[in-house]
Amino acid sequence: MKRIAILGAGTAGTLMANKLVKRLPPGWQVTVFDEDDVHVYQPGLLFLPFGGYREDEIVKSRRPLFDRRVELRLQPVERVDAASNTVQLGSGEKVPYDVLILATGSRIAPDQTPGLTGKGWNETAFEFYTLAGAKALRGALEKFEGGKLVVNVAELPIKCPVAPLEFLFLAEAFFTERGLRDKVEIVYATPLEGAFTKPVASATLGDMLSRRGIKVVPDFSLAEVDGGRRVIKSYDGREVPYDLFVSIPLHAGAEIIGRSGLGDGGGWVPTDKHTLQTKAHTNVFAIGDCTDLPASKAGAVAHFQGDVLIDNVMRFIEGRALLPAFDGHANCFIETGHGKAMLIDFNYQTEPLPGRFPLPGVGPFTLLEESAMNHWGKLAFKWTYWNVLLAGEELPLDHHMSIAGKWQRPPSPELRSSP
Repeated sequence: MKRIAILGAGTAGTLMANKLVKRLPPGWQVTVFDEDDVHVYQPGLLFLPFGGYREDEIVKSRRPLFDRRVELRLQPVERVDAASNTVQLGSGEKVPYDVLILATGSRIAPDQTPGLTGKGWNETAFEFYTLAGAKALRGALEKFEGGKLVVNVAELPIKCPVAPLEFLFLAEAFFTERGLRDKVEIVYATPLEGAFTKPVASATLGDMLSRRGIKVVPDFSLAEVDGGRRVIKSYDGREVPYDLFVSIPLHAGAEIIGRSGLGDGGGWVPTDKHTLQTKAHTNVFAIGDCTDLPASKAGAVAHFQGDVLIDNVMRFIEGRALLPAFDGHANCFIETGHGKAMLIDFNYQTEPLPGRFPLPGVGPFTLLEESAMNHWGKLAFKWTYWNVLLAGEELPLDHHMSIAGKWQRPPSPELRSSP
């Protein structure tokens, strides 16, 4: 019996396992390793602080999410020995593999920023990238009656690059609906030069933040947090005071990647950006947030990567050349509050452009524009996630980005918001 081992039972690992058992010939076993039986729908963590989702809507057991032909082993993994093609468990058992897929995701490391987890942590300073953090932040927002709310990205890369912007928009809507907007100053301190990484999208999103009275502090490289004084400090000496602080902490690769010598300095796996084969070992592949690729760390990207990786793993075991087919395709719904959302679609080479998606000229979703339809698309994705994407089923979206239906020049500002 030959084995494909997958480290990680999150979005990428789950969809890949379910895709593989549908395609592999007889004589192959798919084994997935993870530490616990808790699968979190991570986009839902953004809504939890604002009461948009209940915990039971975004947390499920891992086991029912896998095809019955997948072997799921829920126990700690100590390390990978790529030289001997084995996965060593915490118990000491060594499990051999013929092909390894790394889907270990990313983790937040707030303790690596001086002062962040010190005085005031989970009292006046919070994060929303974990279930515990999102729940604690929900309690703080419910009690917040006014003052200065500061949202800060400590360092890039981060999981879901648009999440900080979504939080800002949702916070503005949350305080408006509570009748407190005029009592709350909202500030976004970012290491970027503007609101987002891509110029056209950054200009559009920056304009939206400005129109909603949200101040952007650009080029802010976080050096430390002083919880006693309630200020964040940049390396150039600037300080931004806060009453309530929401941190997007430094992100890093999984610790097992570092223990196994499979990552770079940040714990990210060096990966060919088109084939998804790791650069150090031909029988090891990587997918999702764990890679060092210049692509968004988001569920939609894992989905597009999965469509490429399934073909390349099959080609590898059949002794055929791999296809350099992944183009960095990403699309993200950006919740903008007040029952609307925006959608962006881009890849390695092409930045987000306005237009219609997925059907050219028809949509029903608008690109780089707010609309109620986009909002409902964002909410509907939760059902698709649990029932289609994780199951490894085909979605009517090509993993290659298409420019059909997109405009090469951005629309005028008055066209950026539609009903």
